[in-house]
Amino acid sequence: MRNVLPVLTVLAVIIGLWYAAVAPMNIRVTLDQAQRAGAQIVPETARERQQVSVWLLMVRNPAHIVETYAMSRPRLPTPVQVGTELWKTTGEMVLSGRGFSNRSLIYHAWITLQSTLWGFALGTTLGILGAVAIVYSRVVDMSLMPWAIISQTVPIVALAPMIIVVSSQLGITDRTVPKAIISAYLCYFPVLVGMVKGLRSPAHAQLDLLQTYNASGFQAFLKLRLPSSVPYLFTSLKVGIAAALVGTIVGELPTGAVSGLGARILIGDQFGTPLAIWAALMAAAILAGALVTLLDMTQRITLRRMGMQA
Repeated sequence: MRNVLPVLTVLAVIIGLWYAAVAPMNIRVTLDQAQRAGAQIVPETARERQQVSVWLLMVRNPAHIVETYAMSRPRLPTPVQVGTELWKTTGEMVLSGRGFSNRSLIYHAWITLQSTLWGFALGTTLGILGAVAIVYSRVVDMSLMPWAIISQTVPIVALAPMIIVVSSQLGITDRTVPKAIISAYLCYFPVLVGMVKGLRSPAHAQLDLLQTYNASGFQAFLKLRLPSSVPYLFTSLKVGIAAALVGTIVGELPTGAVSGLGARILIGDQFGTPLAIWAALMAAAILAGALVTLLDMTQRITLRRMGMQA
């Protein structure tokens, strides 16, 4: 309960703020629809209402505030509407035997998860290898680290289409590959920084002690540096897996993909179905939370077996 209560408190605050934002976000569209249905609205014309703040519109038209929470295509849906849409595209389809149909978010989440895991594996590998090279080579440290930092200043939205175009020019037809590369691009940097910090965490006294035992550099790496870096590595991996998921979703947007959570968001935007967009976003958040939780459990088990405090 000590861990659950703060999480539930934050969740309750978020839901409360969400509900509070629904009315001002949807009031203009609600009033337009009510006017077309013959209701008396103040101000009378849509042009005049554009000059008035949403708060004043709510004060002048209090009877229509309730309608903002029941729109079929709201600008901002309520948590209940999002939850209902999420259930329709997940649990309801599983119960009807269509859990992996192309209309199910479970199917689209699985497509996104595959590219995320490939990109996460690639980014983690590159991050760890780069960190080892940086720690053991001053030349690599002075050359690679600045470029790694600079690379993160390039907007992924601008970089993703370039990666996709280059991949197609190289004859790569599998759409998983460019998405995995984009995912790895966002993933490797936190792993690189965390592993560098972890590999450098042992004190000089500990390194000197190993030298008195005539330990080689490789033995010092295996016996001291690598175990010391494990807590830093897992912290970076939890950041990296979330970044990898974001990279995959961004990579699905410019590819014209018809499957994946990013594709669902894009299709929902094109067809004007906000509930589909929000359901896909919520599914992505749940997927990210599950992946981070899985890594956290792995961290606790690993550190406990190593004799460290999780």
